[in-house]
Amino acid sequence: MENSHIKIVTKNRKAWHNYSITEEIEAGMVLLGTEVKSLRSGGANLKDAYGRIEKGELILHQVHISPYPFAYYDNHDPLRPRKLLLHKSELKRMEAKIREKGFSVIPLKIYFKNGKAKVTIGLARGKRKYDKRESIKEREMKREMDRAKRKDY
Repeated sequence: MENSHIKIVTKNRKAWHNYSITEEIEAGMVLLGTEVKSLRSGGANLKDAYGRIEKGELILHQVHISPYPFAYYDNHDPLRPRKLLLHKSELKRMEAKIREKGFSVIPLKIYFKNGKAKVTIGLARGKRKYDKRESIKEREMKREMDRAKRKDY
């Protein structure tokens, strides 16, 4: 792997609990200057965020990037829709998947890679209540196994 510096700004931890992620894709984000500065100081939240394809472009909705505190005027709207930069082939493949029943586009994390703001989006299918319980049960069993292994040594 190349020598790239990655600084994670925020992660969507609930996404792994509420959805089963089938595929992850890295995309660039079109941002304003004050948004970039706010992201560098860690002011972002992906809690209820989702992606939607509109007019052949992938748009992120409900991503909260806090207003930059040192901008006196011309600050950005914290919840404005943001365009994502993807290759046309990736966009077409994603659009076909979204048309399938139950698939959504969910942002998983925002980070800086080589100075550029990136977002990892996941093609996700919503979990039902019993799926969530099953995931919790598997995680607990794995923890118990790890504990037992540590005690043996």
